[in-house]
Amino acid sequence: MKENNKNKRENKSGNSNKKNNVKTNQKRNKKKKKVWKRVLLIILLILLIAGGVFAYKVHKNGGGLSGILATAVGHDENTKKNLQEFKCLVLGISTDEEGALLTDTIMVASYNPNTQKATLLSIPRDTFTGTNPAKATPYQKINSVYSRKEDPQDVLDAVNQVTGLNLEYYVIVKTEGFIKLVDAIGGVTFNVPIDMDYDDTSQDLHIHLKAGEQLLDGDKAEQLVRFRHNNDGTSYPEEYGDNDIGRMRTQREFMMEVIKQTAKVENIFKLGEILDVAEQNVITNVDFNVAKDYIPYAVEFNTADLLTATLPGENTNKNEAGTWVFVADEEETAVLIQELFYDRDKPEEVTDGNTTGNTTSDSNTVSTKTKSEIKLEVINGTGTSSKLQKAVDELEEAGYKVTRTGSTNTTSKTVIMNKKNVSGAVLEGIEQTLTVGTAQDSTSSSSKVDVTVILGKDYE
Repeated sequence: MKENNKNKRENKSGNSNKKNNVKTNQKRNKKKKKVWKRVLLIILLILLIAGGVFAYKVHKNGGGLSGILATAVGHDENTKKNLQEFKCLVLGISTDEEGALLTDTIMVASYNPNTQKATLLSIPRDTFTGTNPAKATPYQKINSVYSRKEDPQDVLDAVNQVTGLNLEYYVIVKTEGFIKLVDAIGGVTFNVPIDMDYDDTSQDLHIHLKAGEQLLDGDKAEQLVRFRHNNDGTSYPEEYGDNDIGRMRTQREFMMEVIKQTAKVENIFKLGEILDVAEQNVITNVDFNVAKDYIPYAVEFNTADLLTATLPGENTNKNEAGTWVFVADEEETAVLIQELFYDRDKPEEVTDGNTTGNTTSDSNTVSTKTKSEIKLEVINGTGTSSKLQKAVDELEEAGYKVTRTGSTNTTSKTVIMNKKNVSGAVLEGIEQTLTVGTAQDSTSSSSKVDVTVILGKDYE
């Protein structure tokens, strides 16, 4: 009996202790909850304050994705203002069966974050880099410079000599990387200009593409940008740009589509794969600290503001060795370089047929040039890339000389801008050829062309 009572007392004591422990634990848990509530409250306050500061900085940096990226890398509202136009040399290289390096693409690219304008200037692969074209050899062509010592600085020096620029940066893209990039973004939709049929066993290069708009994977993209002529010797039509001129044009237009389609929202999730491709297949001297200053603003770049051109000059084989070379025209090159890389911040702007900017009428004398003598510029504002070529073909078939093409933001009406006081008959002829267009006097003493046609959405 005593034992039972003892057990009861112990049980009661134990139960009492358990209750006390439970109460103690409950008190501790309450205290912990209070502490965590305070900690969470403090964290929330910090996040709200920091988030508010971050949001404020994003707003000051222009808002949107660009503002977020700029703020994330430590920019303020003055950073972009102090950035200069970025220029670099872009080389596309491949390797033949014997291991020799081939330079398939040579371009000068520029981007201005403040004006959101960019330029691509193609350098013909056969451009002569020596001093006497009469004694030119294949080793003096610019496409052989990199293969000699695989030194990018040699190519930079050669391009700077030909163009008069002072480039310090280069980006070299291996063919393998180009193929993987196109595949990484799911292919690129492009309008192949002609049927392409070419085989070169020495380079293990086989090109077989049909004309027309299609989705190109990496392998077909390589075929497109390396095509120069068919097995039977035929090439791009003359109005498009024969042989190397045509290839450079296709390369530029395809690059525009790559940029446009890489920038799609869905490809943000493929950024890791894209960066891996770049790390393994791109050689560059662009420092990360330089790149990070431009990337936040480049994400909002519109390819409609990309101006493209080819180094002016002529092909010739008038030399002792019979070697074909492209000799740049020094005078025309100087004018083009000035216009592309230094005067682009001061052009007339066109929106829905209305022009703004500085225009001066320095002469009331009407030009007596015939339509074949007039320098005509065609700028595509239709929003459809294929319409630019259609317009150029129509104008050249009618006897006009189109010396420059480019793109701008979409506009509704076609405008024919009279830059050099050409006759009304010539302007009327352009309008009749295109079946659309409103002529405007926009005389400018600094213009490098006689007439600029801004194609609008009314052009079919």
